[in-house]
Amino acid sequence: MKQTIHTAAAPQAIGTYSQAVRSGDTVYMSGQIGLDPQSMQMVDGIDAQIVRVFENLKAVAAAAGGSLDDAVRVTVYLTDLAHFARVNETMAKYFHEPYPARAAVGVASLPRGALVEIDAVLALART
Repeated sequence: MKQTIHTAAAPQAIGTYSQAVRSGDTVYMSGQIGLDPQSMQMVDGIDAQIVRVFENLKAVAAAAGGSLDDAVRVTVYLTDLAHFARVNETMAKYFHEPYPARAAVGVASLPRGALVEIDAVLALART
């Protein structure tokens, strides 16, 4: 059985998708960009966008009954791979060892002119 996850603490879906979907003990989190959940406007600059993305992911993880420490897989999409070191620096503030598996991909563009998008998969403890 699958359950959709929704929280007002992260941006509302801007398309035909859910913020996250839980299937059993696995939560598949949709990609988050640097949208402020209150204004639904993009925050300015790469550093602010990276922080906002992780805050959005953190909020969705909490709504699913977990945290970013439950992440087993993260995918980072960047319009400029030169920003990858900044993602690493900020990611270290949101994740703890053992770190999730991760991929980083350079892309031509992202929705709403975002500079970064990140999605994740969580493995929650059995309840």
